Amino acid sequence: MAKRFLGSAAAVVFFAVLGVASVRAADGYTLDGAHSSVYFKVSHLGLSSVFGRFNEFSGDFAVDGDDAGKCSFGLTIKTESIDTNNQKRDGHLRSPDFFNAKQFPSLTFKSTTVKAIKDGYEVKGDFTMHGVTKEVSFSLLGGKKAEFPKGVQRTGFSAEFNVKRSDFGMEKFTEAIGDDVHVAISFEGTKK
Repeated sequence: MAKRFLGSAAAVVFFAVLGVASVRAADGYTLDGAHSSVYFKVSHLGLSSVFGRFNEFSGDFAVDGDDAGKCSFGLTIKTESIDTNNQKRDGHLRSPDFFNAKQFPSLTFKSTTVKAIKDGYEVKGDFTMHGVTKEVSFSLLGGKKAEFPKGVQRTGFSAEFNVKRSDFGMEKFTEAIGDDVHVAISFEGTKK
């Protein structure tokens, strides 16, 4: 009888450990640059908006549909890749007057907290630009999944938010070029 009890107890312990070991982790994704975009717009003299984008960026993220606290998002953008469709302006934007791309070759974002909201997540994290790190928050909407091409699982999200460039030490020419920069990001990731 004691042997039977010990055998049953061992089985319970074994399956409990197995259950803990099999706790599902968040699904990891690698950003798909061919199906992702990082855009911005900024006012010029209060008359019009100049639109631009960054052509080179990478990132990884993790999504857990059952526990938003296990989700995480990270993005790295190469400042040298700024593109406003005007070479002279892009050169000036890369200079020490603005992004100072040689000294600060990347902009980065790393989430610190993620909470579930309707149709997506509320994300807070550390955004570093021009050598200055500030907390930003935004709604990240999406999360639908698709298989494309066959055998490749993917999901995607979009966000729009504003940052003040002066908060990041980019204070030159604020009388001509707006301080508020509207950022729009849309990305897909492929499951690892």
